[in-house]
Amino acid sequence: MGPITKLSERFTEAAIDDEIVIMRVDTGEFFSLTGTAAATWRLIDGHRNRAVLLSALTDEYSADETAIAADVDEFLAQLKEMGLLAGC
Repeated sequence: MGPITKLSERFTEAAIDDEIVIMRVDTGEFFSLTGTAAATWRLIDGHRNRAVLLSALTDEYSADETAIAADVDEFLAQLKEMGLLAGC
């Protein structure tokens, strides 16, 4: 599986303390990411694929990969459906 890429032409983002606020430029819709969602978003750099993201998150949160895989997959699918990601 290839790297997961943010489609940066479709949104703008701002980091405010531990929160990431994303606005879709086509709709003006806002999203707020905190906690593990924000950590996952920060890890998406156009070089990492799903396996590397999961590995980094399991290390960061001392979690079992199988325990978080479904949540990460759901989050990535939501971001892709919103048109913010490619490659997942």
